Amino acid sequence: MERLFEIDLMDYDENGEVFRRPSARGIILKEDKKIALVYSRKEKYYKFPGGGIVEGEDKKEALIREVKEEVGMIVIPESIREFGSVLRRQKGEFAENEIFEQENYYYLCDVEDRIVSQDLDEYETEAEFELRIVDIDDAIKVNAVYKSDDRFNEVMINREYRVLKLIKEKVLGK
Repeated sequence: MERLFEIDLMDYDENGEVFRRPSARGIILKEDKKIALVYSRKEKYYKFPGGGIVEGEDKKEALIREVKEEVGMIVIPESIREFGSVLRRQKGEFAENEIFEQENYYYLCDVEDRIVSQDLDEYETEAEFELRIVDIDDAIKVNAVYKSDDRFNEVMINREYRVLKLIKEKVLGK
């Protein structure tokens, strides 16, 4: 898969232990430059539906599972197409000398017309995640000004902002 870009904060001890958390994220485009995203009502940001790939799980299986859990949409497996990946490296949150490394695999995909109930993790419930189908320009504007005391979130939303801009340029041609 093509690497779109890297985010490396270089805020860690290079001799630290690397904690890898690969993820799969869905790009679900709708008509009229609209896109299906997760919106955090609490934090006021947009992110792509998706999340961590568990050990032994295929990337596409993780994508299907995570999209269903976070936004209740059912991915059509045959529709999954690679868009690109983003590597993120920064100081970990949990251990003193931990390096957090996350390869984020983005896939274009189509979904069925029905929506099922979400199955959110505790932190996702606290962030008040909900499905929103929004104009891509609106999502870009919201994420462009996002600020947080949580540096981890800020880096994540900056990544999503950059990917949204690439989708607008490369897929929507605008």
